[in-house]
Amino acid sequence: MSTADNSPWWRGAVIYQVYPRSFADGNGDGIGDIAGIRSRLNHLSALGIDAIWFSPWYPSPMADAGYDVADYRDIDPMFGTLAEVEALIAEAHGLGIRTIVDVVPNHCSDQHPWFQAALAGGPGAPERELFWFRPGRGPNGDQRPTDWVGEFGGETWTRTTNPDGTPGDWYLHLFTAEQPDFNWEHPLVRAEFEDVLRFWFDRGVDGIRIDSAGLLVKDGTLPETLPDRPHPFRDLDGVHDIYRSWRRIADEYPGDRALIGEVWMPDRQRFANYLRPDELHAAFNFDFLGCAWDATALRESIDGTLHAHEPVGAPATWVLSNHDVTRHVTRYGREDTTFSFAKKREGIFTDLELGTVRARAAALLSLALPGATYVYQGEELGLWEVDVPPEQRTDPMWPRSGYIDPGRDGCRVPLPWSGDAPPFGFSPDGAATPPWLSQPAEWKGRTAQAQTGDPSSMLTLYQQAIRIRRAEAGLGDGPMNWLEAPAEVLAFARGEEFVCVVNFSDAPVSLPTHRSRLLASGPLDGDLLPPDTAVWLRTGTA
Repeated sequence: MSTADNSPWWRGAVIYQVYPRSFADGNGDGIGDIAGIRSRLNHLSALGIDAIWFSPWYPSPMADAGYDVADYRDIDPMFGTLAEVEALIAEAHGLGIRTIVDVVPNHCSDQHPWFQAALAGGPGAPERELFWFRPGRGPNGDQRPTDWVGEFGGETWTRTTNPDGTPGDWYLHLFTAEQPDFNWEHPLVRAEFEDVLRFWFDRGVDGIRIDSAGLLVKDGTLPETLPDRPHPFRDLDGVHDIYRSWRRIADEYPGDRALIGEVWMPDRQRFANYLRPDELHAAFNFDFLGCAWDATALRESIDGTLHAHEPVGAPATWVLSNHDVTRHVTRYGREDTTFSFAKKREGIFTDLELGTVRARAAALLSLALPGATYVYQGEELGLWEVDVPPEQRTDPMWPRSGYIDPGRDGCRVPLPWSGDAPPFGFSPDGAATPPWLSQPAEWKGRTAQAQTGDPSSMLTLYQQAIRIRRAEAGLGDGPMNWLEAPAEVLAFARGEEFVCVVNFSDAPVSLPTHRSRLLASGPLDGDLLPPDTAVWLRTGTA
């Protein structure tokens, strides 16, 4: 990255998200693992990234793809061993790549020892205080304590059975029933996660990504969700005390350890509260991710993001896709190019050629903006959302939506590495078990092998863009200035001699005066920039 030498790495890094189950399979069982990741570190090194964020790899029953954690200090056997992870961290560091692990503090698995003890001990078990056990409403206690709606939709309380077989209390789970929520008012919960942070920092991890960071604290009076009242479990002020304590721990360690929050927050000022100097270092910018492919909307998103971050001195982050959202090659090929969880995401006409052209331009836009950029695995290959057959779907969003929302499996299909047919090098040659989700045969032109060395490929575009970003003093963290441009065109300067121009209109536009062209997302027409195309220019006088 081109961030100043004395500036922390996370302010301007290019961070690559690895979803371990779908990255690379080292042992041939059809599921990605640590051995597979280690075997493909050369790909990430050649891409030029600064850090890898690993989605959860902990022991888990996998009710929600590992976000139901049974043990925060070990590795699920399907992925490998803790020793392998320690070797992976060291090997990545040897390549100049930092590592970020995912910590899930809002909830655990129902197989976690604490929760198992809470169930086994019955109503008087002290472990119940670590969660949200409450009696039901109604004369027989058979009505849920609240009518809260879960983060995946559906109900948020499940009734237990007492050890003697009688109906018992209910417990809260904002996600699936297999994911009971912790009670963050209890000191043991706070102490446990402070120790988990130290456990991973002691193993050389450079950052912690915090899942569902705004949900930890609940209103203990259990009010219903009403429009004119504070939300009972989203973004309560008490959450900030937790992150101040976490920041103190991160600051104890050398090497600029970072805390990065998953904060879904429509209010930009409330979002910025998580980034005050004594709290989180950075948070994901979902406003930009969900934005339409539209110059006015994107400029408003960029300006609003930078404006919110400025008072707290935090760097912005730019994200186009991740493991929870429809891949942007697909989104940008639809009439409605926005993203929200409320929208049905299959059976919609998609122009993948148009989506790919726009995704190439979006890559140059996001990599030129001030702050850090996240790349979701397969984004650099131009992969699109896959229509996963219903019988293969594992995401709990599918059944919890009443089988309306197809869930998130379509963006989690295993990566294509080489060859002309599935499994495309995802698993070793001769592996008897196919990948856990089927890869489309049409991906044969999108494998890493097919794109390597191809000057027109998405992979080459990302490699070139990240290399230029590292070399340009004005890119990464730092200021930007908007330039005058035609309607439906975004143009901005970074540093003294760098300009990015993106054409969102349906007609070519003239390029501004420049000395040379550093990189374009597609072919230029002389001094004209075609529609849905971005270009990086060298300006100045010599």
